[in-house]
Amino acid sequence: MSGVPTSFHLGPLNFHTYGFGLAIAAYVCFLYARRRLSKSDFDVAPFGKYAFSLIVAGLLGARLANIATNWGYYSDRPARWIAVWQGGLASFGGIALALPVGLYLQRRWWPESSLARFTDALVPALIAGWALGRVLGPQFMVNGGGHLTHQWFGIHYAGQVGKRVPVPLIQGAEDGLLWLALLAIEHLRVNRRVGVLTGVALIVWGVVRSLDERLLLGQESHSGSLGVQIAGLVLALSGVVLLLRQIRVGRSTPYPSVDPRAPVTH
Repeated sequence: MSGVPTSFHLGPLNFHTYGFGLAIAAYVCFLYARRRLSKSDFDVAPFGKYAFSLIVAGLLGARLANIATNWGYYSDRPARWIAVWQGGLASFGGIALALPVGLYLQRRWWPESSLARFTDALVPALIAGWALGRVLGPQFMVNGGGHLTHQWFGIHYAGQVGKRVPVPLIQGAEDGLLWLALLAIEHLRVNRRVGVLTGVALIVWGVVRSLDERLLLGQESHSGSLGVQIAGLVLALSGVVLLLRQIRVGRSTPYPSVDPRAPVTH
């Protein structure tokens, strides 16, 4: 971004500004998620290992997806496969690998809890972390902007000619609003059922992320961009299926209701 360095040197080492931003977002997300799980009476002792496993799986999946969608660049130079310091991570690939790893480890370390109850506690923290990550990450990387624009809100990004739509800031605002909406739904005292938060988050985030990729980034013919759009729609469809299943089966476990007139016990 114009006026803000995208990288800096410490001796012979070169550090990317967006990497530090993503690290801050990940740490805040970890603390917030652990707090939410603890308030929901989950054992948080294994959560450090759980979060570390998700990060590793996410980074590996994101790298593999980037290699697969840019095979012409990587095919003749295998050394580039591990050169993550040069950039090249695809978010939909990270989600694709981290999701099954997270599902497996949830059943291993919290087998007494339903998956929907676990994700209801975790998802708002993930959305909040993603919102912060969009502001502190892609906003300060090379080629971080979207469409070329001449509007007042355009920003100059390194590696791109002209003012660009500030997609990272827009996505950060979108995810921040979704986070607030989830908190509002969570605090409703009527018809609060397990899985609703997760379903709503999947639908809204998936649709909005696909539309952002389609309308704001201007890479409709790029395989990586197409993959993001498809992944977003798959997540949204999963959310629809989850909500419909809760309605059809009718076996969702309600959140415990609290009578505001009841005495507080210590």
